[in-house]
Amino acid sequence: MTDAPSSGATRAADPIPVPQELLAAVGQGVHFAPHEVLGPHAHGGSVTIRAVRHGADSVTVVTAQGRIPARHEHEGVWVAVVPSEEVPDYRLEVTYGDRTDEVDDGYRYLPTLGEVDQHLINEGRHEELWTVLGAHVRRYPTGFGEVTGTSFAVWAPNARAVRVVGDFNGWDGRGTAMRSLGGSGIWEVFVPHVGDGTRYKFEIITPDGAARTKADPMARATEVPPATASVVTESTHVWTDEAWMEQRQRNDVRDVHGGPMSIYEVHLASWRQGLSYRELARELVEYVTWMGFTHVELLPVAEHPFGGSWGYQVTSYYAPTSRFGSPDDFRHLVDALHNAGIGVILDWVPAHFPKDSWALAQFDGSALYEDPDPMRGEQRDWGTYVFNYGRNEVRNFLVANAVYWLSEFHIDGLRVDAVASMLYLDYSRQPGQWRPNVRGGRENLEAIQFLQETNATAYRTNPGIVMIAEESTAFPGVTAATSGGGLGFGLKWNMGWMNDTLRYMAEEPINRRYHHGELTFSLVYAFSEQYVLPLSHDEVVHGKGSLLRKMPGDRWQQLAGLRALFAYMWTHPGKNLLFMGNEFGQDAEWAESRSLDWWQGDVPEHAGVRLLLRDLNRIYTAHPALWADDFSHAGFQWLEAGDGDHNTISYLRLGQGQVVAVVANFAGTTHEGYRVALPHGGEWVELLSTDDATYGGSGVTNGGRVTAEPIPWAGRTHSVELRVPPLGAVILTPAT
Repeated sequence: MTDAPSSGATRAADPIPVPQELLAAVGQGVHFAPHEVLGPHAHGGSVTIRAVRHGADSVTVVTAQGRIPARHEHEGVWVAVVPSEEVPDYRLEVTYGDRTDEVDDGYRYLPTLGEVDQHLINEGRHEELWTVLGAHVRRYPTGFGEVTGTSFAVWAPNARAVRVVGDFNGWDGRGTAMRSLGGSGIWEVFVPHVGDGTRYKFEIITPDGAARTKADPMARATEVPPATASVVTESTHVWTDEAWMEQRQRNDVRDVHGGPMSIYEVHLASWRQGLSYRELARELVEYVTWMGFTHVELLPVAEHPFGGSWGYQVTSYYAPTSRFGSPDDFRHLVDALHNAGIGVILDWVPAHFPKDSWALAQFDGSALYEDPDPMRGEQRDWGTYVFNYGRNEVRNFLVANAVYWLSEFHIDGLRVDAVASMLYLDYSRQPGQWRPNVRGGRENLEAIQFLQETNATAYRTNPGIVMIAEESTAFPGVTAATSGGGLGFGLKWNMGWMNDTLRYMAEEPINRRYHHGELTFSLVYAFSEQYVLPLSHDEVVHGKGSLLRKMPGDRWQQLAGLRALFAYMWTHPGKNLLFMGNEFGQDAEWAESRSLDWWQGDVPEHAGVRLLLRDLNRIYTAHPALWADDFSHAGFQWLEAGDGDHNTISYLRLGQGQVVAVVANFAGTTHEGYRVALPHGGEWVELLSTDDATYGGSGVTNGGRVTAEPIPWAGRTHSVELRVPPLGAVILTPAT
C-alpha cells in the first residue's frame, strides 16, 4: 500500500510537468542535462517517459504489460505515462509514414563513467583513458533480448551542450544530446542500435552558442582521408604473439636496451605503394626477415589528414590510419612482425598538432588542448598548435596515448618526435616571442614533467619496451633515470654523429684528412647518453638528395663509400637506424607519393650494397662485442684514431668476453701492408671486407684469415699487416 499523495501533488495519470522553455531546449538538443527530462522518471505510482523523435507520426511505449501511446508535447518531445511503481523494461515503437521501428531508449541507461574515472581524469592519472572516453560498443541484457549500442563520452568542459551526430541519426543530433557529468567536463550518452563501422562526430555548442562539428579526440578508427568522420570500432583480433610478449614482459630495461638493435625505418605508404596492412604483413615481414633487421620503425601511423606530412601532423591520436585498413588489420601487421621475431617501434608526435577546424583545435570553443598563452601555444614554423602540458587532462590524454599504443597494439617502443621543440620555450622563436619560466630560464618545465611522466608510466605499465628521443640539443640527462632528474628515455638519437659523419663523407677523399676530427669526435661523447645512430628519412628529403648522392666521386666510388659508411655505422657504439631504400643505395631522393625504386635494387652493384647490409646485420647480431656494451667505455677502444693522413681509423668493440677489430679506410686508394695493432696474437678471422666482389667491390680482401704477430705497435704487443681496401672497411675477430 502506498502513501496517499499530498495535497496538490501531480496525479498518477499525468506526466511530470516540464516548463515549455526546458522542453524546447531538450527538443533542440541544447540542454546540458537531457537525462533529467528524457527517459523514465518514476513518480507517485507512475512512470513518465519522454523521448525526442523529430518528424515521427506516432510514438508508442511498449512494455510487457501492454502498449501506451505517447503524445507529442513540444519541439519533437513525446511523452507517455506508464502506470507502474517501478521503471519497467520498455521499448519505443516509432512510426515515420509507412515505416515502424521498435527501438530501445538510450536515456534509460546509467552513465558509463563512474566517479573514480572522472576523478582520475581530472587529476591527470587515468592510465587507460581510452577505455572510458570515445566510442565503445556495449551490450546489455533486457527483457526484449540483448541490446547492442555504443556509449559516447567526450571531454569538453567549456561547451554549453554536446550532441552526437552520425549515420544513425542523419547527422541530426537533437535526439542524441549528451549529459554533462558535472565538474569533470565530460559529456556522455548511450545510443542503442549503433555498432561497429558507424560514422560519427560530436556537435559542440560553444559558449557563444555556435555549433562546431568535431571528430572524436579519442576515436579509435576514422574514415579514409580526406573524409574526416570518426568511426565506431570493436576489435575482434586474436593475438598470436604470446611468446614474444611473454619474453618482452620478462626483460628488464637493461636487457632491452643492451641487446642488438638494427632498425629499418619505414614509411608504409611508399615502401611499396598500394599495399594494405595485411599485404604488408606478408611482404614487409618477409623482406625485413631476409635482411636481418631486428626492428622496424614506422613513421607515424596515427590518423592524419595530409599525406605530405608523413604522419607528423596528427588529428586522431588513438586511431591507426585507415589508409591501409582497419585497426585490427594494423594489429595483424604487428602480430606478423612479432611472430617473425621483429620488434615494432612507432613514431609518436606529442609535440604539436594541426589547426584543422574539425579536429583538436579550439575543441570546445576555447583553447582546450592547446596552450592558451600565444607565446607558448603555437609553432609558427610548422603552422601547428602546441599542447598545454600544464593541464592535467591534456597531459593525461597524451600519457594514456603512449600506453595505448604499447598495450593495445603491442608496440615495442615509441620514438618521440621533436623533443627539442618541447624542451625549450624559445625553440624557433625570436627575442620578444617567448617568456621565461617561473625560474627565469628557457626550459619548458611543464613539458619536461610531461616527458618524465610519460616515460616512467610507459616503462612501468609495459616492461620490456623502449622509449626513444629524437632530440637534437645537448639537453642533459635525456636517457638518465627520472629518479635522478633525467627525462627517463631509454635511447636518444645521436644527431651529432649523423651530422658530423655525413659532412665528413661529403668531402672528396683527398680533402678528408683536413676533416678527420669530424669522424672521430663522436667518441668524445658517445657514452654521455644511450644513443641510436640515425640515418633517417630526414636526411633524404627536401632537396638533400639521397644518401648515395651525398657520396662524392663516380658511381663506383659512391657505392663503395656507402658500403664503408654502413660498416663504420654498424660497428660504432650505439644502436642503428636506416631509412628504407638506403639499404640498396637508391639514387633518387625519397618522395612519399611514390614507391621506392625497387628496380634499382636488382642492378648488380646496388644489389651488392643490400647483400653487404644483410651480412652486416648477421655479423652484428651474432657478435655481442658489437652491442653488449654500447653505452660504456668498456665496449670500445681505439687502436688508431689519429691517422688522418691515410683517412683511416681502427678500433676494437668489446662485450660479453668477445672482441671485434675494425679498420675503416675513407681514402680512395688501397693501403697495402697497413699495420694495425691488435690486443693479442694468433689467428684472426676476416668477418667481412666491404670491398669483396660479392658486394660490387674491387676484391681487396685478406683471404679470410690473418695472423697477429708479436710486433709491438701503437702501444700494444701484437699487430698485423692488412690490405685495407679503398673506401672500404675490414672487420676481424679472433679465430676460435
